[in-house]
Amino acid sequence: MTKSLSQSRLPLYSFVVFVFLFAATPAEAHLNSTGMGPIYDGLMHFLLSPEDLAPVLALALLAGLRGASHGRRALFVLPAAWLLGGLIGLAATSSSAHPVISAFWFLLLGGLLAADAKLSLRVTTALAALLGLYHGYLNGTGLGLSATSATVLLGLIFAVFVLVALAAALVARLHASWARIAVRVAGSWIAASGLLMLGWAMHKF
Repeated sequence: MTKSLSQSRLPLYSFVVFVFLFAATPAEAHLNSTGMGPIYDGLMHFLLSPEDLAPVLALALLAGLRGASHGRRALFVLPAAWLLGGLIGLAATSSSAHPVISAFWFLLLGGLLAADAKLSLRVTTALAALLGLYHGYLNGTGLGLSATSATVLLGLIFAVFVLVALAAALVARLHASWARIAVRVAGSWIAASGLLMLGWAMHKF
């Protein structure tokens, strides 16, 4: 009875965590210093940026559902692509995320996660590379060229690496059908958030 009650409450607990993450303070295009050093600045920038955090979480959960090999591939490809995109962005002129493209990532990754899509390893690799390059480039342009930009970028990438490692490893160990369904429910919430973002973006146009 107790086990059944705990299982029934898991989606509720997951929803509370999800809402908490999206209630975080929206990140600005340029990094705000926390006063605790550039690495910590980069880490907190990622954790307080839902537009970065949610797609990475969705990809990590999706890779975990597909198994350990997909999780490992996402774990190394995504941070590497993020670093490459960030380094390119550091030397580029200022740029900001297009709301439609941000909504697209929410819809795509959230939808694939909700559908428990049977992706090949190549597709997982391509998604990780494209997501990393795009968001890394935006982070790089937001940081600009400065003495601490590269260090901040490393802190941000460390946060990406840790999140993917934890989320993918956790999901890859799940075998109970109810637990995997709870993960897919999180994907539906991410996709629904993407729909809201897309509607808002279209309304502004």
